[in-house]
Amino acid sequence: MNKKWEIFKIDKEKVAEMQKKYNINNLLAILLSNREITSEEQINKFLNPKRNDFYNPFGMPDMEKAVNRILKAIEKNEKTIIYGDYDVDGITSVAVLKSFLEERGIQVGVYIPNRLNEGYGLNKEAVKYIAKQGYKLMITVDCGITAIEEVEYAKELGIETIVTDHHEPAENLPEAVAVVDAKRKDNKYECRNLAGVGVVFKLIQALSIKLGLEEKEYLKFLDIVCIGTISDIVPLTDENRVIVKLGLKLVEQTRNLGLREILQSCGYSKINSTTISFGVAPRINACGRMGHQEEALNLLLSKNIDEVKDLTIKLNDYNKTRQEIEKTIYNEAIEQIEKNNLANKNTIVVYGKGWHHGVIGIVSSKITELYFKPSILLSEEDGQYKGSGRSVEGFDLHEALMECNKTIKKFGGHAMAVGINIEKHKIKEFEETFEKVATEKNVDKIVPILNVDAEIKLDDITKEMVESLKELEPFGEANKMPIFAFRNLKIDSIRSLTNGKNLKLSVRDNKNIVNAIGFNLGELSEIYKIGDKIDIAGNLEINSFNGVDSIQINIKDIMKSI
Repeated sequence: MNKKWEIFKIDKEKVAEMQKKYNINNLLAILLSNREITSEEQINKFLNPKRNDFYNPFGMPDMEKAVNRILKAIEKNEKTIIYGDYDVDGITSVAVLKSFLEERGIQVGVYIPNRLNEGYGLNKEAVKYIAKQGYKLMITVDCGITAIEEVEYAKELGIETIVTDHHEPAENLPEAVAVVDAKRKDNKYECRNLAGVGVVFKLIQALSIKLGLEEKEYLKFLDIVCIGTISDIVPLTDENRVIVKLGLKLVEQTRNLGLREILQSCGYSKINSTTISFGVAPRINACGRMGHQEEALNLLLSKNIDEVKDLTIKLNDYNKTRQEIEKTIYNEAIEQIEKNNLANKNTIVVYGKGWHHGVIGIVSSKITELYFKPSILLSEEDGQYKGSGRSVEGFDLHEALMECNKTIKKFGGHAMAVGINIEKHKIKEFEETFEKVATEKNVDKIVPILNVDAEIKLDDITKEMVESLKELEPFGEANKMPIFAFRNLKIDSIRSLTNGKNLKLSVRDNKNIVNAIGFNLGELSEIYKIGDKIDIAGNLEINSFNGVDSIQINIKDIMKSI
C-alpha cells in the first residue's frame, strides 16, 4: 500500500536567513526550521546541549517532599524498598536509584513484579509481602500514579510510599507522602515527557543538591538513564534530548560492566540511538517478557565481571528464545489470516492456544504494520482469551473497544495499544461487534501518512551535506530520521536481494546516479523495470563499501512518477 506523503511547507526566506546567520547548510537549515528550532539559543541547545541545560529538579511536583522523606530514611537507616517495572525503563530506574542511595550508605531492597504472573504495577499481594519483610518506606519508579488502593493498603500495613512515575494520572492521586510526576494536572515543570528513569534522574539530582554533592555524583548515571529514555520511546526533545545526547557520550566509555558487556555482545560498530533501540533494549526487555526481570537488573548492578559475562549470555539466550516464540506465533497468525481471508476485513482478530503473553503484543504490532489494520491477538487458556491489540494512526482502539464493552471481560490501554480479556463463549460476538464498529468508523478509508521533510533533487546534495545530518542525532520519537522526497528518478538497474526479501536500485537524476535500498520491498523488483520513472521517499545515508563512501537512499516508499 502506497502512503500519503505529507511534505512540510518550507519558508524559503527563513531557511536562507538561518543558513547565512548560523553558517549551516541548506539541508540542516530546512530540518531545523521544520522542527521549529530557529533561534540561536534553540539551535545551540538542540545541536550542542550541555549539563547546565537541565532544569531545576525542585520544579517538579512534590520533589521537595520526596527528597526530605528520603533524607530522613538515610539519616535513620530505615528499611527502604524500590518497587519498579519489568521493562527497560523500569529496570534502569531501579538500577539508578538503588545505586545512588546505596552510595549514600543505605541498603535498599527491590521488588519487580513478574510480567507473566502479576502484570504491570503495584498489587496488594506484593505490598503484603513487602510489609512482612519489615519495610517502612516504599519508592515506586515507572509506576504507581494510579495505584490509589495499593498505596492506601500499604499505609494500613505501616508503609509510607513515595510515587515517582511518568504516566498519566487518574482523576485522583494516590495518598502518598509524595507523588512526583510531571503529568500531574498541577504540574509546572518545563518538561512533561520524561521517561520513568528521567524522573528518577531528577530525583537523584535534587537529592545531590540537598546533600551538597558534586554534579558528577548524579551525572555519572546518565549512561543508564539514557538507555531507559531511548528504550521507552518518549519524545527525544527538550530535556530528554539533553539526557540522551550527553548520555550517549557516557555510554561510549561506560564504566558499568553489564552495559559494556551487553554492548559488545550486540555487535554494533557505532554507539547511537539505533544501537540502544535494536541492540540493548530487546535484550533487557526479553528478561521481563520471559519472566526473568531480576537478571536484567543484576546485569546493570553487578561489579563481578564473571557474573556479568554469564548474565549477558543468559540475556542473549532469552532474546533468541523470545524471537523464536515470536516467529512461531507470527507464522500461525498469518496462516489464520490467509485461511480465513481476514485481510479483506477491516479488523484482524486471531487466537491460538498457549500463545506467550510476553511477546503477543510485539506480534500484534507486526500484523498491524503488515496489513495496516487494527489487530487483536489472543491466547486461549482456562476458558477465556487474553491478549493484546494494536491500532493504526487515526483509529482510537480504546474508544472502539468501549463500544464493544458488552462482549469483553476487561481491557485497558490507550488509542494505539490495549490489553484485553474475553470469555471464550463471547469471542464470536466480539469479532462481529469489533468489525462493525471499525466499519462504521471508516477504518478502511484511513491511509498511512508518511511525513516528508523536504522535496529535493540529487543535484542539490553532497556527501558533506548528508554527513551533517548526524548533528541532528540522536533520532527517535518526535525527532525522526529525516525523510526526503525525490521526483522523476529514472531506474538504471533493479534487482532483489536476500532471497527476494530486499530491493536494490540505482536511480538517475540528470547526470547524478545514486543507489537505493528498500528493506522488505523485494517483491517490487517484479513490478518496476529499468527505464521506469519513479518517485522515492526515504532517508539519506552514507554507505561505506570497500573503503569507498557513497550517498545512498534508504527507501520508505516508492511509486511511479505521474
